[in-house]
Amino acid sequence: MSPEQQPFVHLHVHSEFSLLDGLSRIDDLATRARALNMPALALTDHGTMYGTIDFYRTCKKHGVKPILGVESYLAQRRMEDKEPDKDRQRYHLLLLAQNQTGYQNLLQIVSAAQLDGFYYRPRTDREYLASHSEGLITTTGCLAGEIPQAIMEGNLDKAHQLMGWYVDVFGRDRFFVELQDHDIDELTAVNKQLLEMAGRYQLKFLATNDVHY
Repeated sequence: MSPEQQPFVHLHVHSEFSLLDGLSRIDDLATRARALNMPALALTDHGTMYGTIDFYRTCKKHGVKPILGVESYLAQRRMEDKEPDKDRQRYHLLLLAQNQTGYQNLLQIVSAAQLDGFYYRPRTDREYLASHSEGLITTTGCLAGEIPQAIMEGNLDKAHQLMGWYVDVFGRDRFFVELQDHDIDELTAVNKQLLEMAGRYQLKFLATNDVHY
């Protein structure tokens, strides 16, 4: 099939609202997606949804379907825990709204992360995520995700335990194995392990680029 028959949609995208991290302006993103005949585009800024309304309106103006999301930060323990030797590290967590319920849950997750979980970054935790998972799609994430980090640490038991947890919470229709290709040695090794693990859990794949500019 030709590229026109197999459209690609960017689902892991950072804009100018990912402060000190994203360089893309929202209008430029929507314009470029339209120029490449992409039917849809997601916005997944780090820890915030400040650009959501502007993104939604701009995509609609350009005839591109807006997909609303966030790349949240996931606490090591509970999001209320704030001990420097245990809680300074956090994981990246890609979340996409599947419907209106998912969008409302995204708003709650992001708000609680700022008000209750903020420690260096706005953080959520697995307990809060599970209670607000309806209508949300999630993935194994980038290299900074929880499962890829466990794989890089050589802790495959933990990686499998986490994979099972996400399947239990989101199901196989809303939890995807995210694969990226950025010419990074660690990423190649993680992808290989994810491919092996996906078969055991009968999971589908989602190809992304970690777009920052």
